[in-house]
Amino acid sequence: IFKDYLNVSKSPFVNFVYRKMALSKVVANMKDALSAETHKRKKLRETELFVLDNSLRESTVGQLRGHTLENKWKIYEEVKKVGYQNIIVASFSHMTRLGDKFCEALAKAGEDFSNLYAFSEFIESIDKDRVPNIKKLPVGLEKMKQLGIRHAVIEFDIVYKGIDYTKFTVNDICALMKKRMDWCRSELHKESRVLFNIRDFSDAMRLKPESVLEVVKFLSSLPEHERPFAIIYEESGKNLPEELGVWTAAVRKVMDDNGWTEHAEKKGHLLVHVHEQWGLAHMTQMECIINGATGIWASLCEEGASMGHASSSIMLMNMIRMGNKKVLDQYKGCVKLREAAQNVTLITTGLPPHPKQPVYGERALDMVFGMPNFAPDKKEFSMAEFFGENPVMRMTTLASPQMVVDRLTNLFGKDPQFTLERAQAMLAKMLEDLRNGRKEEYMSKVGLAVLFDRAGGKLTGEMADAIAADKPRRLHINELLAEIRKMWDEWDLSDEVQGDDKLEFDSFYNGFLAPYFGCYRCDETKRALKAIDMDEDGSVDWNEFALYLKWAAHEYPDVKDAEELLSIAFRKGLIPAMQDVVLDQDSTNNNMA
Repeated sequence: IFKDYLNVSKSPFVNFVYRKMALSKVVANMKDALSAETHKRKKLRETELFVLDNSLRESTVGQLRGHTLENKWKIYEEVKKVGYQNIIVASFSHMTRLGDKFCEALAKAGEDFSNLYAFSEFIESIDKDRVPNIKKLPVGLEKMKQLGIRHAVIEFDIVYKGIDYTKFTVNDICALMKKRMDWCRSELHKESRVLFNIRDFSDAMRLKPESVLEVVKFLSSLPEHERPFAIIYEESGKNLPEELGVWTAAVRKVMDDNGWTEHAEKKGHLLVHVHEQWGLAHMTQMECIINGATGIWASLCEEGASMGHASSSIMLMNMIRMGNKKVLDQYKGCVKLREAAQNVTLITTGLPPHPKQPVYGERALDMVFGMPNFAPDKKEFSMAEFFGENPVMRMTTLASPQMVVDRLTNLFGKDPQFTLERAQAMLAKMLEDLRNGRKEEYMSKVGLAVLFDRAGGKLTGEMADAIAADKPRRLHINELLAEIRKMWDEWDLSDEVQGDDKLEFDSFYNGFLAPYFGCYRCDETKRALKAIDMDEDGSVDWNEFALYLKWAAHEYPDVKDAEELLSIAFRKGLIPAMQDVVLDQDSTNNNMA
């Protein structure tokens, strides 16, 4: 009746009420849909994650540079640094690979083999009639026995075109699985953990889902002590995350229905590995965890075959940012994830990660100012803080004597000379420099040591070493500063007033800030620039800007060129300082409110 009335009504009020009711219904439906999605965050926040590390294999596959035994050791140490205990160390074949030599080196070094794994094929060969030879033991298993590897990742296919599955049936697959597990527990170790990898999982779930689930049911139905350690599977990267979620949930249900649950005494592990192809890898990985996978097998970094894969570092950091405490207990070295992923990338490729690589790229910790959705917020998880990337303590005449003492102690350790009286003398020297128009940098080790010396202190050994090491680099540093000053002067030509050691905001933004700030004239951007004392008239002083450049040059002496020096000055010095300025101002405003 109301709709009929509306159709003939000319009343603007009636039209407004109806539109309001329609929008309210849309909002209500939206909230219902969102509430149905909350279980996803809850799952990622509350579940443990089993990580089977594959950095020694995955990150080196498909690389253009050869690898050495030394590379293997370096990767192995990075993996252990994070706290991963279950590590894939090799994939064996008829040829003697570097992995064979590495296993021998591990044994010689006395490494613990109780949590080391290796890959093996399920079948050794296939005859001309496309029937597998099930009597021949795969060479991978033979080598595991020779080299003392206890745990086997056995890879098989369900829809491989090279096999006639009318002759090699699902029942044959299941029988051979039982045979392989019995052999591993007899010949490798009585507690051998066997993991079966469904290598063509996604294709099989599309073409022969019943075959996949029959295999899963067989393994799940075995007596607890006869089951494998885990079912693992991989995705090529061509399917949607939601599709993998549905398939994972189906496998999980069959496992659970047959008593092989996540909470069983011998946990029903289901581990996923996702290749990158269309930018969906990490979301696919998370969707699988949400839908019943208990873990992942992956490298610390994304390097791998073809376009790479979903790494463990990004998966763990997503869980941590959502408040997951369990993974922090599982992997005590999570704070080293970023550093370890960077190092493994460098070891395997010879290059650092892409600067904008999430989590472990050079600029992954950048704060984006001037864009409300990306603005720094004390309530949100801070990745920079988690990884211990603290803002530079800016030493100015506004610092207290105690702040100066703290900075001296942080940089050089405890010393009887680091007193409040000496700190006061250093602050007095800073004021004297200011009155005399002398612009110095006091934030770095070198800058603070020189100030300490000028204020009457006796240089400690570490201070003297820092100053001595800096002297040979001064020419290079001065050349870089001169190059940046040349850029500054070129932008100064567009200012109304030139040659005053200042740049108007527009020029400074276009010349230096644009790569780091998302908004041109936002209030937040201008507030952030208080970190380098931008004047009320909107101009930026060269001497203030140069302080951060000098600090970056002193702290990162191996900097190669002006672009790298600018990048370090912004990422490591200015942007964290700007973040602090904005957060402090917001905190003050909130307290006043």
